[in-house]
Amino acid sequence: MNATVGRVGKALIVLRERALRVGSFARRRPRLQWALKISAPADASGDLWGDVFFAHDLATALRSLGQTVHVDRYATRDRPVQRMRDDVVVHLVGLRRPEIVPGAVNILWLISHPEMVTEDELAQPFDLRFAASESWAKKHSAPGRPVLPLLQATDPGRFTPTRSGSEIASDVLFVGKTRAIFRPIVRDAIAAGADLAIYGDGWPDFIDPRFVRADFLDNERVPDAYRGARVVLNDHWQDMADEGFASNRLFDAVAAGAIVVSDSVDGVPVEFGGMVRAYGSVEELRALLDAEGEGDGDAGWPTPSERRRAAAAVAEKHSFARRAEVLLAAAVQRRRSARVRAPGGSRR
Repeated sequence: MNATVGRVGKALIVLRERALRVGSFARRRPRLQWALKISAPADASGDLWGDVFFAHDLATALRSLGQTVHVDRYATRDRPVQRMRDDVVVHLVGLRRPEIVPGAVNILWLISHPEMVTEDELAQPFDLRFAASESWAKKHSAPGRPVLPLLQATDPGRFTPTRSGSEIASDVLFVGKTRAIFRPIVRDAIAAGADLAIYGDGWPDFIDPRFVRADFLDNERVPDAYRGARVVLNDHWQDMADEGFASNRLFDAVAAGAIVVSDSVDGVPVEFGGMVRAYGSVEELRALLDAEGEGDGDAGWPTPSERRRAAAAVAEKHSFARRAEVLLAAAVQRRRSARVRAPGGSRR
């Protein structure tokens, strides 16, 4: 392990330890003004972007810690009427280049599309840098400019294995649009003879419409769909798979108690246990789908009790509440450090 990686690991341990001191921290944490800046368009076309749902869940978690939080989509990043000055700005980096906000603690959190982030962007004067991949964070850390791993997350209040009676039953489930391509996992599932149920638009251009249950599934019903599926399929943008960015769907599905077959990606959290299995060919996919059965631990899939334990572990370690604690502790530490360094101890 080189010196930079060592410093990154030590810094992350410090942040995690501070975040876990919830009781004492809750009594002394300040109420800060936060802006979560995302790449989604401000009009209706952006309502279904993944970073909108991600930012909503993160904002809810921060508010539960007593914080004031606004979500700024890309077109509204410069407001015509200035609200109270932001104390902390979290740039949820995706398709757009982030812009530093003067006077605030600026936090970069790379959650997707790592191929679009340049060294020039990383070199901007962010106060803190996080990435949803441990390997990417290590690779892009530099002396005096650490990048700390902070993985994607789930909302265990919605994604829970507890049955609600409103489950949407299916055999093999895929939730997602085409992205204007024949997504490989859907192509391979059909080739493997899967009894496939798809929720997402654009698919009749690629497959028999009989596989499509609906063009849209409301985000609030996604947990019901995961709980009602025998197997959930997952895939990644190629750059995210190559760079170890485990998708948000994996966290949600495992927290809901679902088992998942996915394309291959490094960096899957140990808390997932055996809930996520990767395939590399149609034959491997067919074998995984054919082998799975309720409570069939012999096939390598978790039993129902093991699924519940994995879901509980993900809820404990990978909730948006945990991520919010880390971000708040880091922001408070950075503000205190800046105040000490400022002439006369003035506020930054």
